[in-house]
Amino acid sequence: MNMSEKTCFVNGKIFTASDTIREADAMTVENGRITWIGKKEEMPSWDGPVVDLEGRRVIPGFVDAHMHPVILADFQKQITIMPPEITSIAELKEAVRKRREAQGPGKWIEGWGYDEEGFAEKRSPNRYDLDEVCSDAPVSLMRTCAHIRCVNSMALAIAGIDRNTPDPPGGEIERDENGEPTGVLKENARNLLAPLLPVESRENKVENLLELGSLLNSQGITSICDMGNLDATDNLPIYRAAARKGFCQKVGVYYMWDFFDGDQEFDLSKEDLNRNQQIFAAGLKLIGDGSISGRTAWMNRPFKGSTDEYGISVCSDALVESAIAFCKAHHCQLSMHAMGGRAISRMVDRAAEEEPWTAEGIPYVRVEHVTDPETDSIKKAASHGISFVTQPIFMYAESASYRKNLGVEWMRQCYPVKTMLEEGVVTGFSTDAPATFWSVPSDPFPGLKQAVTRIAADGTDCGREQTVDIETAVTLYTKGAAQAAGFPDIGVLEPGYHADFAVLDRDIMEIPSDDIDKVRVMETYVDGACVYRR
Repeated sequence: MNMSEKTCFVNGKIFTASDTIREADAMTVENGRITWIGKKEEMPSWDGPVVDLEGRRVIPGFVDAHMHPVILADFQKQITIMPPEITSIAELKEAVRKRREAQGPGKWIEGWGYDEEGFAEKRSPNRYDLDEVCSDAPVSLMRTCAHIRCVNSMALAIAGIDRNTPDPPGGEIERDENGEPTGVLKENARNLLAPLLPVESRENKVENLLELGSLLNSQGITSICDMGNLDATDNLPIYRAAARKGFCQKVGVYYMWDFFDGDQEFDLSKEDLNRNQQIFAAGLKLIGDGSISGRTAWMNRPFKGSTDEYGISVCSDALVESAIAFCKAHHCQLSMHAMGGRAISRMVDRAAEEEPWTAEGIPYVRVEHVTDPETDSIKKAASHGISFVTQPIFMYAESASYRKNLGVEWMRQCYPVKTMLEEGVVTGFSTDAPATFWSVPSDPFPGLKQAVTRIAADGTDCGREQTVDIETAVTLYTKGAAQAAGFPDIGVLEPGYHADFAVLDRDIMEIPSDDIDKVRVMETYVDGACVYRR
């Protein structure tokens, strides 16, 4: 549909996610915006084109409020270390061996997505495993959480890491009983390798992003937040270049402050920060701690099997303060990755000392993941307008790691979404793709299933008292995510909003909850134009 055209959509089962009208069967669209929605018999006279939705369920386009699309797009070219392709360290080694054989010596071999609980050996790979199959080319494998790298001896040597190298602040170089690095680099230690890794050209990044955009279209994802890179690459011009070639998702771009703090040339202009455009700069991102599956989240109580293992506090006070100062000066959002209770409390408590510095309707601070929040943090976030963006896919896909590192009872208390909503926290869903142990990490439907059932993919009960109904789950993935991220005029199907919506192959509101992950998108519309048809 050309933006100057107008279209009427009829005969749909339209879930609007709106507070004023929840269900409709018809809507009109002009210049990419909804002009009317309701019952067909009440529709104003219409003389334009009409699209028959054939009785299918329609929902607002998904808003993935936390993912890393540029990283995900680039990762698709690397070794994917996940079932069903790779289920053991032995199979991983064979994949590395084959890549080395195909590439030759000296060229970096990269992979992503491993979780030690997904291996038959139930342990992390190490430098010695990788050295067996590749000693003449550097190897770097990123764990599923993206907070830990496993590298071989050649990569350690290139980075200048040996037994005498000190742990960087907020990071750990794992060592064996003799004090030698094992090749496992945790949290900020993983960044020691970042400047040495090969960088895709701008042209390749744009092409990779276009490929990913097609996948997102097929999943009904019409808006996304890019939550930063593991280096100082500026993603804003990459998205703008992709948009000129047809990339159609609306994107809020966040900058990982670790890589920009102190850079006198870094700035965000009013034009960059204008949220009324397809691609805009949304704010800054901080990493407060690590992950549950990597046992690096900064917790209020020790991980299972330990008396003193509380995780890692990654972010310095100085970095927090400089980020707050930048965001206040530019009236943009500050995002903090915080999984453990101590990391969550730290950010919420500090943010609560400030008056909101963003425009009305845009949370000035958003906290990411929010795995194990204290009740006080939840209440304080609600009262101060701090939003939470969480990922139900984590426990759905990584329940084995959660059971191992937290135990069953503690695990069931994690991600208390129902409590967050009851307390009034602005809450949104997302995937954190690719930092998810799932072969198609951007797929929204497994996360919806987990939110409604709190049953993991392997059947583990993840705390059913925190379930929400399917309408609420879809709302959190659309309206809630848009509000938490501060997107204007998306996430809801009502007059004045962008006509971004997905047409499903079955009625997600009526099917058994066990079948939610089987739902597929038949059509996706962005600003009233069909961008995907199955």
